[in-house]
Amino acid sequence: MIARRKGLPGTVAEYEAVGSLDALREMAGHDRAAAEALVRRYERMTPDQLRHLAEPTAAPVRPGQQPGKPVRKPDELARRVLEHPARGPAMDPEAEARLVEAIWGRREQGVREAARAEASQVNLDAPLAGVPFLVKDLLATIAGEPTGSGNRRLAALTMPRDSEMVRRYRAAGLVMLGRTNTPEFGLTPFTEPAAYAPTRNPWSLAHSPGGSSGGSAAAVAARYVPMASGGDGGGSIRIPASCCGLFGFKPSRGMTPTGPDFGELWHGLAIEHGLTRSVRDSAALLDATAGADPGAPYAAPQRPPSFVDALQIEPGRLRIAFSGRALFGHTVHADCIAALDDSVALLRSLGHDVEEAHPPVDGQACAIAFVTLLAGETRSEIEAVAAALGRRAQRADFEPATYALGLLGRGLSASDYAAAARTLQLAARRIAPFFERYDVLVTPTLGAPPARIGALQPTAAEARLMGLINALGASRLLKALGVVKPMAEKTFDYIPFTPLFNATGQPAMSVPLHWNAAGLPIGMQFVARLGGEGLLFRLAGQLERARPWFDRIAPGF
Repeated sequence: MIARRKGLPGTVAEYEAVGSLDALREMAGHDRAAAEALVRRYERMTPDQLRHLAEPTAAPVRPGQQPGKPVRKPDELARRVLEHPARGPAMDPEAEARLVEAIWGRREQGVREAARAEASQVNLDAPLAGVPFLVKDLLATIAGEPTGSGNRRLAALTMPRDSEMVRRYRAAGLVMLGRTNTPEFGLTPFTEPAAYAPTRNPWSLAHSPGGSSGGSAAAVAARYVPMASGGDGGGSIRIPASCCGLFGFKPSRGMTPTGPDFGELWHGLAIEHGLTRSVRDSAALLDATAGADPGAPYAAPQRPPSFVDALQIEPGRLRIAFSGRALFGHTVHADCIAALDDSVALLRSLGHDVEEAHPPVDGQACAIAFVTLLAGETRSEIEAVAAALGRRAQRADFEPATYALGLLGRGLSASDYAAAARTLQLAARRIAPFFERYDVLVTPTLGAPPARIGALQPTAAEARLMGLINALGASRLLKALGVVKPMAEKTFDYIPFTPLFNATGQPAMSVPLHWNAAGLPIGMQFVARLGGEGLLFRLAGQLERARPWFDRIAPGF
């Protein structure tokens, strides 16, 4: 049995002691044997899942103490989360309304009723049965619902079938309550799509939760749900995890499925997983979703039988390199360097061999190659939207920065795209020996604390110039004037550490070990060699025990 979080009931006797077994009997159909089977299933559940099943807003129940309310049925829990998000008494209702609008996106009555109906039919033997869950509005498709991708036109087009990831969410027993906000096509490390409201960070509503999984991160940080899905093509799980004080894990390339409608995502840069408050929740979600699906272009290296079980094993004494030198971009904020220094001290106190070392990488060449691939993929997305709408691509259908990046992609040659892919593949080859010498690399997740809303948007002058070039359709002029370059440099200064490991395909995680003097989270990135998920989870579990963050709550929540 997995060791349980202190203060939560975990056995039949403990449930009897706190008066909850009657509620479990009701949930199981007034059968004591069934109720006890539920308890045994809860023994396998993670702390955050159990707490949400017991009561999303209640304090932990301790043996000998009467709980505030009984364990709820999945459909009742779904209703509570949909209609009454877990707002604390200190939260300004108007501010919360803005946050909820941006996180949830579409909350039509039909979607809500479908979620409640689905919750009432959950298989209680499924590993994550009844756990409330939100799905990022990108990549993952739900039959009969739109996948808006942060685009105003796609929000009107319904999808014909579930993606394989969604099918696995259902099989795991997750109750999908809605979709979360994302920037258009997931292109930016902030979540401020023109089609919807900007998503705000629960730790400070003036700041961004990051992106592109910003809606999911804000929902989990605000404690609306215990976990939500995310995708990571340049850091889009790790960035918002850092901004929102969450655990964010990017698996190895090929670890989770992409079918049936995709082979590679962004030429292998992108992969789906999720954002959670606890390490164990992330491991449980990956247990439920890992593995290639039929027709996958490749599969990740062999994984352990259970990532959750791997958490019970200490990581041992690891060879850890640390670096505060920007891999892409140029600058790293002093708060991030201070957080790195503190992490190094923590790792040494845990018995690891830690030394400063920098991966061999030509950051400028890789950054140019990354933008080249992204431009090509963006143009392909624009053409796909046009095909779905049944007409030619029009600039009014897209945000100016998206359309400009697509114009740049239209002006690229096939050899430009192939050369960019080769540059990133060779970077992975050059970095691989570094991870033979070291088990783990640790860096700040970001180059700066969470950005203020709007700070990373194009300047007024950049926006005017993009508007003119977009109107002219002048891809050559766009390239000649270098309009995209300053915006890319601003972005890479903010995310200098994450994109490289999308290019190499290695597993990487952001761990919420630090908050700065302003009370904003500062995440630390840990990277292992390809297939090193088990090692990272074991290390994350050790860090979580040494410096717990689970009960650290954003003000007002």
